[in-house]
Amino acid sequence: MSVYRQSPFANLTPVVKNLLIINIIFFIAYLLIDHQSPRGPVTQLFGEFYFDALRFRPWQFITYMFMHGGFEHILFNMFALFSFGPILEYSIGPKKFLNFYFICGIGAGVLQMFVQAIEVHNIVGAFTIPLADKQLLSQELFPSSLNISQEAAAQLYGVYQAPLVGASGAIFGILVAFGMLYPNMELMMLFIPFPIKAKYLVSFYVLLEIYLGFKQNTGDSVAHFAHIGGAIFGFLLIKAWNLRRIQ
Repeated sequence: MSVYRQSPFANLTPVVKNLLIINIIFFIAYLLIDHQSPRGPVTQLFGEFYFDALRFRPWQFITYMFMHGGFEHILFNMFALFSFGPILEYSIGPKKFLNFYFICGIGAGVLQMFVQAIEVHNIVGAFTIPLADKQLLSQELFPSSLNISQEAAAQLYGVYQAPLVGASGAIFGILVAFGMLYPNMELMMLFIPFPIKAKYLVSFYVLLEIYLGFKQNTGDSVAHFAHIGGAIFGFLLIKAWNLRRIQ
């Protein structure tokens, strides 16, 4: 006697399903084309660069959300989208969910760029640098004309040459919305042997990102302020749309 087993993808909502597919397509392109360099042509075209960088393009505010820098990166984001996205889409509807996802993602990218602008201003006293210095940075050369330290030059290089990639900003918006609409839903997490209410788990993650963002550990390549931006926009949208607690 055969026992029918429902596919884990059977309950996927249409917007979440299409977002998963698009992310996977972009990641396959990244693997095929950028496999020899983490900053290959696909990443350079679709990752989000600082607005004064040579490689900045306006569409990157949207496309960066579909780019990921490795298997762990895309796995975590897509697992979170797969786990929390369908419930939120059921709750607020496909159109509103799609708008929510993109607004949170764009907001995350805007906040990250705002923080980068502050970093650049703190180093050179302006939000932009001369074209010649940008060209030197793109060749990994020290822009001596800026009269800054090697450490500051390395920080400037990171701002101008390292693109923002990943759906994490939009995902943090989803997590915040889930925690606000389903605050008392108990969740089981890997490595934690007991259930945790959504409001506590989401609060912990957001506070952790705030702490890590301001701590600024050397070598930390995670865009913590993009995560914070997504969380802020998620919170504001739930309030602006007057969405009520469901559980």
